[in-house]
Amino acid sequence: MPVTRRSLPRRWNALPALVRDAPPRVLLVVGAVVVVLGALIVSRPLTSLVLLGVYVGASAVVMGVLELVGRPAGWWARAVSAAWILAGVAVLVWLGRSLELLPPVLAVLLVIGGLASIGRAVSRGTASSRVLSLAWGVAQVAFGLLSFTWPDVTVLVLAVVFGVRTIVFGVGIFARGVVGIRRPRSTPFDAERAVRRRRVRAGWAAAGRYALSLILVATAAGGWWLNDWLDDGAPVVDAFYDPPAQVPSGHGRLIRSDAYLGRLPENGDVTRILYTTRDAVGRAAVSSALVIVPKDPPSGPRPVIVWNHGTTGVAQGCAPSLRDASATKWSIPALEQALKAGWVVVASDFSGQGAPGVYPYLIGEGEARSSLDAVLAAGELRADLTLSPDTVVWGHSQGGHAALWTTAIAPEYAPGVDVLGTAVVAPVADPPALARELLSGPPNAMLSVITSWVLVPYSRTYPDVALDDYIAEGSRSIVLEMTQRCPSEPGVVVSVLAALGVSEDRPLYSADLTEGALGRRLAENTITQPLGTPMLVAWGADDEVIPPRLQRDYVDRLCAEGQPVRWATYAGYDHLRPILPKSRFLPVLFDWTKDLIERRSQVTDGCGLR
Repeated sequence: MPVTRRSLPRRWNALPALVRDAPPRVLLVVGAVVVVLGALIVSRPLTSLVLLGVYVGASAVVMGVLELVGRPAGWWARAVSAAWILAGVAVLVWLGRSLELLPPVLAVLLVIGGLASIGRAVSRGTASSRVLSLAWGVAQVAFGLLSFTWPDVTVLVLAVVFGVRTIVFGVGIFARGVVGIRRPRSTPFDAERAVRRRRVRAGWAAAGRYALSLILVATAAGGWWLNDWLDDGAPVVDAFYDPPAQVPSGHGRLIRSDAYLGRLPENGDVTRILYTTRDAVGRAAVSSALVIVPKDPPSGPRPVIVWNHGTTGVAQGCAPSLRDASATKWSIPALEQALKAGWVVVASDFSGQGAPGVYPYLIGEGEARSSLDAVLAAGELRADLTLSPDTVVWGHSQGGHAALWTTAIAPEYAPGVDVLGTAVVAPVADPPALARELLSGPPNAMLSVITSWVLVPYSRTYPDVALDDYIAEGSRSIVLEMTQRCPSEPGVVVSVLAALGVSEDRPLYSADLTEGALGRRLAENTITQPLGTPMLVAWGADDEVIPPRLQRDYVDRLCAEGQPVRWATYAGYDHLRPILPKSRFLPVLFDWTKDLIERRSQVTDGCGLR
């Protein structure tokens, strides 16, 4: 039976149609080129983004035209062909405007291709071909939709899917060329044997189609299961954090309060509050906090401990008050001892976490205003609870940076809060120095994620810090999505995988983060003046996050400026260990704080000990 154009299987790709009748040697060359193209797209997604777009866009247009002109059989085929042409034109047009628009358009193409395969499955072909077309169509639609769910891995998913498709097409074309060159002249005996071979091959081909169909269905189902698992692990921001249309005027005003839903400390009661504050540039904002009050507190005004938490991410859902253990001794050092002593602990989430807004990550005035306003709002919480002006500020890591700024701006911003002293553990005292230290080493996935946590909030806070000045072209969606996940949720794995997926391609960040507008703003958020009140600085000698050398340099600078500071370093302790239960530092922290509150004399200056 002669092979006619109508008996050929439909291909939703232009290249096979264009080279269908080409000589074998042309097929060899085209197949090899296509395989190399597919491998490049898979292995270097960012570098090949334009190449991927041109290839897919042109292929979609040509394929749609061929199908529309050659076999306009039915409204479904016409509709899909028109969709291919429109989507292909969109890809080619938007390439010159913004590479950020390319991934979602490619995802749409993936869905269109899947629908086309599904339509082909119900229209014609052998049973195994129909099953494979249906499975392939469902898988393409599934991965196209998942690409919208996880925008930062859209480029990677599409690169793999389109790249693998390209490699498969290339191998097929190359194989046809090899067969065409090696095919001998047929004899009657050879023809009969060739028929038997074709039947055997057809049987194996059908079995292979069924097996591949199972793999595709299992892969698509696994992708949806993984998507549901990641979504279930993400924190949920409940309605408590939605501010009303009208809030009290001024900063530090209580909007509402409610019971904390997590674990409670042994010696205290916990309430979460929503209150007014100001952001880093002075605009009105809303923040949330936990207020931890001793059970049966002694009469009289209660001293206040302001706790500034370490890094929990920068997304709205990363608020400590949304987590189960944030009001326990595992999150706040010496908490039970503080409650037994009758002190009230106020722990702000900082604006932009819990409540909507821009999170002031390592932006000093934004962090400090949230902390001070939490104390002011806590004073309105209960009629039977009076807060003393006596306040001691504690902080760890990022919270150490916040604690330093809290003390620095308190006299002017909240004059009713009398800060007696500041205790910081492994503080980020000098953001530019830390940035230079971290960026001097080899790039890694977690560093890429943490960098996004600094860069994106700074770009949203300061108009002169432009995100596109520091990121590689085509990587905006990856960088932005990294800021939407918390370290404690399973979805952070997606951010890490995205960073790993492009790390072999090219860096996400194309400029020196310590230079330009970002570098200047980082320097602005370094505490340069003495605080004027006693300080306690501690860190682990084996800190893996903030190099101990930076803490020693900071203490030296404080001493040179005449700032009274007591300091301690703990051998064998990493970044987190100093604030965990049974740490050798906790008795020091409690006793130092108690002496300040009770106005006892103590050694407050350890500068001469170095």
